Amino acid sequence: MPAGAVPLLGPLLRDVSRSFYLTLRWLPGSVGPQIGLGYLLARATDTVADTEIVPLPERLAALGALRDRVLGTRLEPLNLGALARHQGTPAERVLLERFEEAVAILNTLAEADRAAIRTVVATITSGQELDLKRFGTATPPTVIPLATAAELDDYTYRVAGCVGEFWTRVCRAHVFPRAKLDEAVLHERAVRFGQGLQLVNILRDLPGDLRQGRCYLPATELSAAGLAPADLLQPANEARLRPVYDRWLDRAQAHLQAGWEYTNSLPWNCPRIRLPCAWPILIGAATLARLRTGPVLDPAVKLKVTRGEVRQILQRSLLRYPFPASWRKMFPFRDGNPIAPRDGFH
Repeated sequence: MPAGAVPLLGPLLRDVSRSFYLTLRWLPGSVGPQIGLGYLLARATDTVADTEIVPLPERLAALGALRDRVLGTRLEPLNLGALARHQGTPAERVLLERFEEAVAILNTLAEADRAAIRTVVATITSGQELDLKRFGTATPPTVIPLATAAELDDYTYRVAGCVGEFWTRVCRAHVFPRAKLDEAVLHERAVRFGQGLQLVNILRDLPGDLRQGRCYLPATELSAAGLAPADLLQPANEARLRPVYDRWLDRAQAHLQAGWEYTNSLPWNCPRIRLPCAWPILIGAATLARLRTGPVLDPAVKLKVTRGEVRQILQRSLLRYPFPASWRKMFPFRDGNPIAPRDGFH
């Protein structure tokens, strides 16, 4: 890789990835650069999509240009200086200013790795475009919902489930190419792994999203509960929402269970892959436990796992890793027994 890859995939990656950097820096050198670069490119497209001060048509055009540049269908370099100036954090500004450096690094990778990154970025940007087209014209207090459970399932695949596929493809090629694994099951669980993490984020962030005019809970299910999307702006309506909300908690929990099974199907002698898989699952499970009992519509209440608890999860996982029976018990929900989705999901 070019010399510029070191600061780009080190300090900048650390500054824009926040908690995910804990996972990235643990990965072995054979896959860390590819996964880190994929994250940076996807984070750049996400930053553009989230730049609300820029009119929606301009954001959609910029998002398409970034995607085409990553895919190699646009050869002309992009100047993202104007978009960079609108960013609220220095790290995001630098990320856009150095986007072309990331593209240059991408072009040095082996063909299979380059194709894997291009595929995942194309899928993620398709989800970002859908999100902008659905919610980009929302004017709070008007709240726009997704229509059906299928739309939410599709969205979580596009922005996160595909990341599980990407992670698996890269690690399979470079870390455990000869391991005897059921490929179909491995990839199905990898997709659900990513979808579960995204669902946790969606359910946790519900109050904030509602106040930006976005509702990821399906309108069909809200209507069946006698609720309109705007009703969710009132914390007093939580009791009426709970049956719908809890079904999606169950769905997220089942996906995380699949992610835990995915993690435990990987070769035991690959702790630098298995541990980075386990950490977000265990943090997600701890978040779900809070969402089961906490006030999920009150924007003043932040239901999230503390940094101290994250450190404890990391420490416990490292201590238990040499002891398989103890390690497997770390996932708190019906260990070893997949949770079947409830009626209404597919």
